[in-house]
Amino acid sequence: MGGIGEDFVDALRSKIGEKSMGVYGVDYPATTDFPTAMAGIYDAGTHVEQTAANCSQSKLVLGGFSQGAAVMGFVTAAAIPDGAPLDAPRPMPPEVADHVAAVTLFGMPSVAFMHSIGAPPIVIGPLYAEKTIQLCAPGDPVCSSGGNWAAHNGYADDGMVEQAAVFAAGRLG
Repeated sequence: MGGIGEDFVDALRSKIGEKSMGVYGVDYPATTDFPTAMAGIYDAGTHVEQTAANCSQSKLVLGGFSQGAAVMGFVTAAAIPDGAPLDAPRPMPPEVADHVAAVTLFGMPSVAFMHSIGAPPIVIGPLYAEKTIQLCAPGDPVCSSGGNWAAHNGYADDGMVEQAAVFAAGRLG
């Protein structure tokens, strides 16, 4: 898990009081080579499904930054997107969504960005849409048409990590 993920975990932990909280960093090589993200989609989807099955009373918060946000976007998709590789993972069973309280996405790649790297667009599935907060810093070239790479790396400093933690904590109840 990267720095923004760690900052989000710390912020969320400070908001949930005495509730227990486990954290899982998705295992994949984070690069702009889309096929490497497939490993993350498989790993995250498998972990979410196993956690939902084995810890049925747990409420899950999914999150990611940049490519990690893309991974979680694909994990929560209702269908395999057009243009995805033939071996793309299947969508999670609908009942898994009942175990997901919130999805927090920082700097999720835009359609234009995904097109520029030869990857299909990300579409959050309807079972997750209302549980999802997508945060894009002004000028972030990954999630907007901006050209400010510092904005892409500034989510911990611009209040958006805190905003996502408040959202997720509220969804946890």
